Amino acid sequence: MAFKNLKLRQVSLLISFTVAAVSGIALCVEAIVDGWTFQTYMVLIPLVLLVTTFPIVHYLVDLFIYRRIKVLYKLVSNEKGGQELKEGGTLQENDDFLEAVEEEMRRYSTSKQSEIQALKRMETYRKEFIGNVSHELKTPIFNAQGYIETLLDGGMEDGKVNMKYLEKATRNLDRLGNIVEDLIMLNQYETDIMQLNIQPFDISELTKQVMDEQELQASKKNIELVIKEDTNSKRKIFADRKHIHHVLSNLVNNSIKYGHENGLTKIGFYDVEDKLLIEVSDNGPGIASEHLTRLFERFYRVDKARSRGHGGTGLGLSICKHIVEAHKEKIHVRSTIDIGTTFGFTLSTKALEE
Repeated sequence: MAFKNLKLRQVSLLISFTVAAVSGIALCVEAIVDGWTFQTYMVLIPLVLLVTTFPIVHYLVDLFIYRRIKVLYKLVSNEKGGQELKEGGTLQENDDFLEAVEEEMRRYSTSKQSEIQALKRMETYRKEFIGNVSHELKTPIFNAQGYIETLLDGGMEDGKVNMKYLEKATRNLDRLGNIVEDLIMLNQYETDIMQLNIQPFDISELTKQVMDEQELQASKKNIELVIKEDTNSKRKIFADRKHIHHVLSNLVNNSIKYGHENGLTKIGFYDVEDKLLIEVSDNGPGIASEHLTRLFERFYRVDKARSRGHGGTGLGLSICKHIVEAHKEKIHVRSTIDIGTTFGFTLSTKALEE
């Protein structure tokens, strides 16, 4: 460890001193073997070697070792966007050069390992995504194809049958269209193509609008939609109204689709410093804890067959997550089996900084 932080001049001096010492020892050994008496030149020769070899060693070490290390150091620093090297891309001799190179290479190695791990995760994610997309698109296409082929094979002659099969084919094609639309929307968020129009508006008013829109769907299962009594006052938030409308609609719609008959969906607002927490709660069947961390993944379903039966694309919550995060906010979920589920997200009550 004592030699770890040696500078160029110190390295050169150490090598020169070693050469001189070895020469001196060799002369002494030879003198002893040959029976020579001590002579002054036995001291002078090592000193002369020390003085003469130092500049030569210094030049050679700098030329063949340090300069090449400096080039490598500069390349690594430039690739990482690190600090500019001194004096046209070289370090000063009084810098702890080897220590700096070692530290830079350690950071470089760590960053590359992180990049490799990230690429591996992305590759796994890409394969899963392609498999999920293929499966989600294949199901409605094959279903619609089957219904149409049945009609072509003679089903058209029966009025009741052809209408029934045409309606089923239409539903599958509608689902296919919804999947494609959600994929396009999700891609726009992930590539930052979607631009937010941040404006102040009353979230209470928007919530009532969403509940009016979902009332018919809720009535089919006799689910009551309510806003907490203490949250009916006007509440101004700064966000993109259109996209927050999408988030609220999705969360309320999910609570209806997966909720119990004669259930309850409740929306509440809670002040948290300069933010407003919006929560959509239901008293449905709840979600097991092992599923909660993955709910916002694309195409993730707790109950695949049941979710498809409700016409879901498996992208709704992922889109909601991207919308909320585009506002620089967070969305979360908590749930208890046989008690219910609550989705919550925050929005700013102050104008967002550019």
